[in-house]
Amino acid sequence: MPRGVGNSYQTLEPDTAYTYLVNDHWSADAQGQYTFLNLADPTAAIAWPIPLEDAELSDKDRAHPMLADVTPMPPAPILVLGAGGQLGRALVARAAAAGIPVEAHGRDTWDMTDPASWPREHFRGLRAVVNASAMTAVDAAETPEGRAQAWAVNATAAAELARRCTEAGVPLAHVSTDYVFDGTLPVGQEHPVDHPLAPLGVYGQSKAAGEAAVRTVPRHWIVRTSWVIGERKNFVATMASLAERGIDPAVVADQHGRLTFADDLADALLHLVTTDAPTGTFHMTNSGDVVTWHDVARWVFEDTGHDAGRVSATTTAADLAGKEGVAPRPTNSALDLGPLAAVGYTAPDQRERLRDHLSEAAGGTRDTLRVAHVTLFVWHTLILLQKSRLLRENTSGIHRPRKVPS
Repeated sequence: MPRGVGNSYQTLEPDTAYTYLVNDHWSADAQGQYTFLNLADPTAAIAWPIPLEDAELSDKDRAHPMLADVTPMPPAPILVLGAGGQLGRALVARAAAAGIPVEAHGRDTWDMTDPASWPREHFRGLRAVVNASAMTAVDAAETPEGRAQAWAVNATAAAELARRCTEAGVPLAHVSTDYVFDGTLPVGQEHPVDHPLAPLGVYGQSKAAGEAAVRTVPRHWIVRTSWVIGERKNFVATMASLAERGIDPAVVADQHGRLTFADDLADALLHLVTTDAPTGTFHMTNSGDVVTWHDVARWVFEDTGHDAGRVSATTTAADLAGKEGVAPRPTNSALDLGPLAAVGYTAPDQRERLRDHLSEAAGGTRDTLRVAHVTLFVWHTLILLQKSRLLRENTSGIHRPRKVPS
């Protein structure tokens, strides 16, 4: 029986067994999550074979409210994991704006590396699970400690999520990455969703393993993305800072892809869940032409009022020369967005979204400066008032000589 659908019955013969299929086992602890309707409700107007005044009813059943007073069954929440990251925060915010209930956990309440400590043992009663958690430090993943963490979070935890979702019959949306490809696809071509996986580094290898685990869930959505830009530290924020501080960067011009803004990625994930899209693998970035990091850096300088000519071009090999323990970077991160568009979602153009993002960031900076200015003004005023009060107190006991008439 689907969530929110009520049932009741009368047995017309002695020793009758009434059986029906439900999506979970009954428990006394779960009673608080149920809602009830009085069997005599005139709106429902059920024509009971045995009049209720003659039927056997418990006092509890007789006390249930009429339809006008019933508390509706709340929608099942979406479990969002990785809620402290830039994508997780966007998911929570976008879901709230759309009136979609979520149960959100960051690393402080949900340690992905320790499934035994997870606060939810069973996933029954959830609308879906969206796994936005990941160990994404691609260079750190090449170290012994980072390698263990990457596999624990990106692969082992994903496998445990898959097991629990399958057990509970709950769909799983899982975020993956362009790093599952080796990036050797000729520039100008885009990776289809069924392109062979060939990760070069530990990060990509662990994410590919996580994908394999998620595919065992009967209802799942794997969403690969690249070049994610959110609220916190990221490439765009770094370039904006360099532009403002007068630093002229050299940026790689031989890595190709598209930007993905966290809000739009969150919208795409929620779209898949709320429309009950077909199970499968999808690619999600913002739309527009495939560009390089050098192109993006020039855009940032231009959009923040600085000379884009200050950004010079370099190569990945030159940029990484002399650095040890660095993960390989895909040359081509372009992803085919067709399958996602086919289920009804197309992201805004990356160039337009970058302008919006930088405008919003500038507005936030102005607001911060305005608050700081007001705060300093208030403190200055308080200090002057305090000095004035102390001066009055220090002079109040002094007897000034009065002029004596001659």
